[in-house]
Amino acid sequence: MEETQSLLGRSGEHARFLRAAAKMKGTTLGKIRAYWLGSVVCMGGFLFGYDSGIKSTGGVLTLASFQSDYRYGSADKTHTNSLSVGLQQLGGFLACFLAWPLTDRLGRKKSLMISSFIFCVGALIQTINTHSLAAFYVARVIAGLGLGAATVAVPMFNSEMMPKEMRGQVGSFFQWFYTFGIFVSYWVDYGVARGITSTSSSQWQIPIGLQLAPAAFLGLGMLTVPESTRWLTKKGRHEEAWKSLQWIRADDSQTTADEMEEIRSGVTDDAMATEGFQVKELLEGENFKRICAAFAVFTAQQATGATAFAYFGPQYFNLIVGNSEQSLLLTAIFGAVKVVACGIFVLFFSERLSRRQVLIGGAAFMAACQITTAAVVKSYPASNGGGQSVPPSGIATIAFIYLFVIAYNFSWGPMPWPYVSEIFPARIREPGVAVGVASQWLFNFVFSLTTPYMISSMGWGTFLLWGIFDVVIAILAFIFLKETRGLSLEAIAHQRFKAGNSPDDASDKNKDVFAEHHEG
Repeated sequence: MEETQSLLGRSGEHARFLRAAAKMKGTTLGKIRAYWLGSVVCMGGFLFGYDSGIKSTGGVLTLASFQSDYRYGSADKTHTNSLSVGLQQLGGFLACFLAWPLTDRLGRKKSLMISSFIFCVGALIQTINTHSLAAFYVARVIAGLGLGAATVAVPMFNSEMMPKEMRGQVGSFFQWFYTFGIFVSYWVDYGVARGITSTSSSQWQIPIGLQLAPAAFLGLGMLTVPESTRWLTKKGRHEEAWKSLQWIRADDSQTTADEMEEIRSGVTDDAMATEGFQVKELLEGENFKRICAAFAVFTAQQATGATAFAYFGPQYFNLIVGNSEQSLLLTAIFGAVKVVACGIFVLFFSERLSRRQVLIGGAAFMAACQITTAAVVKSYPASNGGGQSVPPSGIATIAFIYLFVIAYNFSWGPMPWPYVSEIFPARIREPGVAVGVASQWLFNFVFSLTTPYMISSMGWGTFLLWGIFDVVIAILAFIFLKETRGLSLEAIAHQRFKAGNSPDDASDKNKDVFAEHHEG
């Protein structure tokens, strides 16, 4: 009898061991799949960054070969550069609102595949030497439409598929890939400028044509991942939704089944609460608070001054060192610092730090860096002729600029993407994210258009202006932003949107604000 009980005990222990091993294996494979999905969809971020870099000041639009092929002179350079950048941003802005019904009707996967195809069409036309600026401008709008639609679908897809423990980290991949795209573009531009003669059209065609590779990877990569679990649930395709969740978690245990039930319950509650949805509902109660938060967060991201540095790095560093050759090198180093800083944040800190505190602290630190830079540049202006060596004041200022970009890539660079995508309930996630990303494109356009004039007319005052903006951003983030780290999307959706909520507050099931809104 004792021997039988001993055998049964060992058998039970063995079964528990096998279950634990299977769970560990599922968890590891689930993480690998989550990272793969995040990497594939965030190739849209790399594409965004690379395109911004090759069209920025110092990019292919300034190459003599491009100007020769498109037959315009120095007098038209500024006009051509502005239109080339601005028209794509216009396409991206418009695409945010076109992507809303597209992602709702076709899903996240197909929307990204279509976005990739549209961008490839635009990039291909740009790569062909048409000798027509009109054709080039049309291609920029087409590429902008594809890129803009992708920037809406990517954060939604990421947030809807990631486990809550990884949502901030993988959601921040978008910014990390963006910084890597810009970094690669700097060196591609540098390489073709130094290695290919200015009489050859390939000098500008190679950097533009290389965009087709990441765009194709984004579109074809969609074939390796399932559709969004929450979107499938929303459309009533429950069997497909369960298979999607099983795949991304690499697990079919009771824990995953409970998560599936929570998703179904949350999506059902949202659908019932907002049945017969109309656009005007975005202006009501809690919905309006979240819409405003999304718009404000992405506007603030652009108002920090970091995007202006990405586009006009050489001009900024000219204010500091007064030497164009050194400023180009400093800009390239600036790009490398961004990649490393954002990578460190994404890999080691994104899920360990409070979303809200990161945004508040990041803005405050950036403000200190920008205001200090303004004071140093005003007190010790760079000489017009430059020099072979950088003065101590210039070295100090460069250090503050690099600290600024480190702070940005620890906060307002990566964090808005996961934050905005996770604050909306399933029913209004498409229009909510679309409004937020549209503000990103809008103010990207505004600041890229105005920054050159700010630098030429304000000089050191440009740094001061960004510093003031950062102070305001820190204050408003403290007053209005809500904490979301560690919460499921359903918990966030059914809690009031107010500043400083702790994760524990989400457990209060009596605060279903959407049901309350529609009942009362």
